[in-house]
Amino acid sequence: MKLNTTVEVVTQRITQCSQPTRSAYLAQLHAAAQRPPGAQRLGCANVAHAFAALPGSDKFKVVAERAPNIGIVTAYNDMLSAHAPLQHYPDLIKAEARKHGATAQVAGGVPAMCDGVTQGTPGMELSLFSRDVIAMGTAVALSHDVFAGTLMLGVCDKIVPGLLIGALQFGHLPTVFVPAGPMTSGLSNNDKSKVREKAAQGLVGRTELLAAESAAYHGEGTCTFYGTANSNQMLLEAMGLHVPGTAFINPGAAVREELTREALRTVLGTAAFKCPPIGLVVDERCIVNAMVALLATGGSTNHLIHWVAVARAAGIMIDWDDFSALSEVVPLLSRVYPNGSADVNDFQAAGGPGYVIRELLDGGFMHADVLTVRAGGLREYTRVPVAGGAPTDGAETEASKVPLALVWHEAGASKDVAVLRPASDPFSSSGGLKLLLGNLGRSVIKISAVPDDRHVIEAPCRVFDSQEALHHAFKSDELNQDVVCVVRWQGPQANGMPELHKLTPPLAVLQGKGFRVALVTDGRMSGASGKVPAAIHVSPEAAAGGPLAKVHDGDVIRLDASTGSLQVLVADDVWAARETMAMPEELREANGIGMGRALFASMRRNASSAEEGACSWL
Repeated sequence: MKLNTTVEVVTQRITQCSQPTRSAYLAQLHAAAQRPPGAQRLGCANVAHAFAALPGSDKFKVVAERAPNIGIVTAYNDMLSAHAPLQHYPDLIKAEARKHGATAQVAGGVPAMCDGVTQGTPGMELSLFSRDVIAMGTAVALSHDVFAGTLMLGVCDKIVPGLLIGALQFGHLPTVFVPAGPMTSGLSNNDKSKVREKAAQGLVGRTELLAAESAAYHGEGTCTFYGTANSNQMLLEAMGLHVPGTAFINPGAAVREELTREALRTVLGTAAFKCPPIGLVVDERCIVNAMVALLATGGSTNHLIHWVAVARAAGIMIDWDDFSALSEVVPLLSRVYPNGSADVNDFQAAGGPGYVIRELLDGGFMHADVLTVRAGGLREYTRVPVAGGAPTDGAETEASKVPLALVWHEAGASKDVAVLRPASDPFSSSGGLKLLLGNLGRSVIKISAVPDDRHVIEAPCRVFDSQEALHHAFKSDELNQDVVCVVRWQGPQANGMPELHKLTPPLAVLQGKGFRVALVTDGRMSGASGKVPAAIHVSPEAAAGGPLAKVHDGDVIRLDASTGSLQVLVADDVWAARETMAMPEELREANGIGMGRALFASMRRNASSAEEGACSWL
């Protein structure tokens, strides 16, 4: 299938803009790859320290026999349901490595916070920059520099982007990402949301709300809505960085453990195929494929920040214009909550990533000619793994001569067209994202879940300096009207750009009463944001002197997702003469006190804009 013209043009533009930075990155990668292996290159004391704790047989393998040594970077903790299964993965990987004449070590652990725990609390202000801390932790782990390849164990929101950014600093190493899968389905996301809205209105109490939340979030695995964590997994499949089809297999499934073993076998490679370095896999085409997969599945808006940062870590320059151009032509193929009623288990049962990637490849919306961690390229990612007795080609692995207990089947037709549809008959001919431009700056809106009659909202605004202030106004019945709620001082430099997901229930209640409501903010919404129109990531942010710092209560704001416009309807001369407010000092001081936020002060000071990836390391 011929590549879609817009996809081709966007890729060419990215390649051209990235030429100086990508060339410098590749030169660094190639220089690192030319060095002898660490066990032969380092001094004797360095080598002794590196392998002192290995069992004697492993030590002999890696030092005397020059066996490959695989570094494991793990984000395990049991605060995150999605990461709890990772506890025993290192032992499994080490055992599998020994079968293949190799060794493996846990190179390091990285922090992983649960946004579901910290939503609406001061701890959430550490969330975005935890991505950069994870990237730094990954770099510290790999700085031991004795590895022939790496396995990245992580799943959730900031963790996968952080691991990716860190791994790309060691772009000469083959790298495979290892997930744990989603929890089984509990209380449906729609029913959970209804209880939340009732709680926001005071119709149910804490007991009922906690019971509903606990029925939804009930076991090991990722949350079952299609938020940032599960969008991460879809994008890794589209980038060819997983064992194919690994993303949405439940932790307790019979095939799950064998997929983890296969990750080790994949990074080691075979006589027939050598797993390529991650810095070569993640090229301009790979990044475009990830963007396309995000748009085709109505994925998390957080990735308009995270994948900009990931691309920059590989010397690739993208911006929201690229997302917007692709969104005009990429069809929306899936309806998964919050863009539908299905959860990710329903998505997997209907065909999952394999179905989506096949449809996008066959429709000419993805680059097929890309490197992946597997010999079969991106076509391998159109298949679904199941337990079996032998590999698909009937062959045995070169290293072990033992048949694999995995087979991959074609995804076939959609098993549920209410969840997954073909590119020839999509839910929408364009993706779920729109770039908004106007005198309030640049922002984005996720329209895949917003009803068509809510794509244009024009109303007087109420300006809030915090999400708590909006909640107070809601509870005081001050917002029972058509209103555009402006929540400012929520960008990277102001307070670390927390997600504002706690604003969804009250705004949804107002919309449910028939009022025309929208949110405009320089903050983020959760990957689970849904039916209320929200212009988010407004850049430049208010704390950097952006236009939101000029808005007054009562100004009429027009959000028009159909034309891609976000405007405050104030006469040009009046707007130009209006004072740009400074961030209130009490807010700035509060942002640096308690919950570890003082330690992140330098990150807030040095953060780039949301459109530049909100990076603290540029």
